[in-house]
Amino acid sequence: MMAAIGGTPRGIASMPRGGPEASWLDRRLQTNRLEYLDRDDVDDLKCKVVRSLDRSGRLFGHKKFARIALDEVADIPSPRVLELGSGHGGLSRKVLENHPTAQVTVTDIEPLSVAAIAAGDLGSHPRATVREMDATAIDAPDGYYDVVVFAMSLHHLRPDLAAQVFAEGTRAANKLLIIDIRRPPAPLSLALLAMTSPLIGLYPFAHDGFISVLRAYSPSALRTLAYHADPAITVEFRHRGWTTVAVASRIQPNRQVP
Repeated sequence: MMAAIGGTPRGIASMPRGGPEASWLDRRLQTNRLEYLDRDDVDDLKCKVVRSLDRSGRLFGHKKFARIALDEVADIPSPRVLELGSGHGGLSRKVLENHPTAQVTVTDIEPLSVAAIAAGDLGSHPRATVREMDATAIDAPDGYYDVVVFAMSLHHLRPDLAAQVFAEGTRAANKLLIIDIRRPPAPLSLALLAMTSPLIGLYPFAHDGFISVLRAYSPSALRTLAYHADPAITVEFRHRGWTTVAVASRIQPNRQVP
């Protein structure tokens, strides 16, 4: 099943967010509806969501995610870290605070976000570089970074673009670290959505959170995306509560020692 789904662009584009073997209910608990964060016609609502995400990140996510990223490069004295889709740069800021020699490239696809980061403390930090960058087309030589971090963002991308993140991330770095919303089992997801649906029209953050759950990729889907990108990519999972942590890397061919 994995080979069949991962074999053609058409196959991966139609893959359910719950993976190739997703249940009937799980296949219906997904949507192509865009979050405010993905739209260009609701600037005020989009800004509210970005501010809410930054606040929640400061309270619950940035420190934890930075620690996860640094665990992946614990054996490297001065690791080179690339953060994709950094928003306000909170995760990168924590990486710099918690590692005295890490070099961090802070990026986002949104020019306004990049400009805001560059105008702040990260723009003048001696170990930080701020750049505009697309997660599906990383502007870096092969193996330049020790780890690429893409946090709470992969679910925004349709499957063919998400697969491209796996291809690019494992090309530009030794490891690609994906941190994203954990897709709940279908019955639990249905119950959670029923409880939160009354809040959608009242709070932009609830609106986007509702859609995010429906667009989250399961571990099976993530493995399929990686396989489609390159069968040599392996994925390991470290489940952390309400998040899924996936570490992708390419199998290196055996080298003959002269």
